[in-house]
Amino acid sequence: MKIVAIVGSIRNESYNLQLAKHIHSRYADQFEVEILNLKPLPMYNQDEELNPPLEVIDFKAKIKAADAVLWVTPEYNATIPGVLGNAIDWISRVDKVMHGKPSIIMGASMGALGTVKAQMHLRDILFASGINSPLLPMNEVYVGAAHTKFNEQGQLVDEATVKFIDSVIVNFQEWMKNYN
Repeated sequence: MKIVAIVGSIRNESYNLQLAKHIHSRYADQFEVEILNLKPLPMYNQDEELNPPLEVIDFKAKIKAADAVLWVTPEYNATIPGVLGNAIDWISRVDKVMHGKPSIIMGASMGALGTVKAQMHLRDILFASGINSPLLPMNEVYVGAAHTKFNEQGQLVDEATVKFIDSVIVNFQEWMKNYN
């Protein structure tokens, strides 16, 4: 199985990027994860959607070729970050590469509730809009107090969180078998 991870933070030391890297390395023997970079994506412009920049073409092609998308989002002002919304704008238009593509959502923040509100908004966007991405149900991953769960090297070291994510990944793999 090939998964692309879309991380809603472009900060170099983002806990969400560290979470995506954890998924990439911990489950490398079970599936392939490519972490996509949102930094090169230009702002969505409807004037360019029929002839988008190369960065957008490449981004959309990687999503189209994947079996599923892992969304890893921080929470900014009780919702998803602007860079994530911009990426969604690009992939939801014209060839709609996300239409029907399965998704799983995770997020990490320093707050106690993790990224609950951002994930609720992202679920609405992915499911209720024209994107129509089936979402792994009832397996929410909200990594709260992230600054206490990752070490200085950016590794997820909180055993309870690691074990919980392990169980969610098992559920995701089973769901994908039944989905396909």
